Amino acid sequence: MEADVKQFLVKWVVNSTALLVVVQVVSGVDVDNWQTVFVAALVLGLLNAFLRPVLIFLTLPVTMVTLGLFTLVINGFLFYLAAWLVEGLHVAGFGYAFLAALVFSLVSFFLNLFIGRDVR
Repeated sequence: MEADVKQFLVKWVVNSTALLVVVQVVSGVDVDNWQTVFVAALVLGLLNAFLRPVLIFLTLPVTMVTLGLFTLVINGFLFYLAAWLVEGLHVAGFGYAFLAALVFSLVSFFLNLFIGRDVR
């Protein structure tokens, strides 16, 4: 139980850090305050854990035809959805959400490599 809590907290910190990088790098993404970063990171984590697998399953034919590239569109949609759900997270449009999701994924991947977590 304690390991699960620790793993959750580490994942939350990684997501929060990745979101902070996104806000700094992607001009069309902004947050109102620090609390928004932590809430948005939590929402993104929940969306990626529960909604993303369903969307990937439902769009499997398109994902297969595009050799997996459609998952980038799904990630952009989830980032845009998180901005709609979290008051204080602002995304200027889907293009910015797409770019933000790409940066978020890359930063999360490298942070997980750096801290030695399993990146699956």
